[in-house]
Amino acid sequence: MKRIFGVILLLLLFVRGVAQPVKQNHLTTFDDKLLHFGFSLGINALDFSVRNYLPIGESPGFFPQNWAGDPKQINIYDTVRADVGGLIPGFTVSMVSNLRLGRDFDLRFLPGLSFGERKLTYNIPVLDNSRDYVNNEYDYSLKSTFLDFPLLIKYKAIRINNGRPYVVFGGAYRVDISKSASQDLVGLKRGGFYAELGGGWDSYLPFFRFSLEAKVSLGLNNQLGAGPDNTQRHYYTDAIRSLRSNIFTLSVHFE
Repeated sequence: MKRIFGVILLLLLFVRGVAQPVKQNHLTTFDDKLLHFGFSLGINALDFSVRNYLPIGESPGFFPQNWAGDPKQINIYDTVRADVGGLIPGFTVSMVSNLRLGRDFDLRFLPGLSFGERKLTYNIPVLDNSRDYVNNEYDYSLKSTFLDFPLLIKYKAIRINNGRPYVVFGGAYRVDISKSASQDLVGLKRGGFYAELGGGWDSYLPFFRFSLEAKVSLGLNNQLGAGPDNTQRHYYTDAIRSLRSNIFTLSVHFE
């Protein structure tokens, strides 16, 4: 995580350094437009805030299952713990719609698609009957394809030659359209609300505005879905109290 924020900071400082030493201002009336459009490309990292039942017997849905071949039968006094096993880069693409609210404020709607993956790491081996078992495998992968609907307020600071810093804040609704099956060890709910906060730097070029932006999206809902059917072990889902989805995005906007 520290590496991600370090890279973001270096990129913002680089863009600012390039934007300052200019002799001619570009697009001097760009921010006076009532409405303008563009597109955005970005990389993301999907994350979870995980809360577990410790021990698993505290889970209201847990019931012991006896499976042949289990290295250990799970009972109500056992601890089954899930954590996020590292961040995996993903991809985001979106359209930009910008409405001028005033000299310093804009309203922005950026519908788009995000592709990503999250990995849960358990303290016990993951035994998945829907695929070939690999000995001593502790990770379970969850892939998502989101339809993004963020609505943001953009506050713009004073323009410095051909550069302008800004912050964005607001909310978003996302729908996960990736396929799920009743055999999934851990299922996710389709939709969820997010609080969003970020910042960036606008660079005014001769023919368009280029922006570099870093943003964090904090999930407000428990995204844990129903457990698997009886062909699978339930305790990988039963052990989790809540999963809140968080997303870190580094984007470039062309407007």
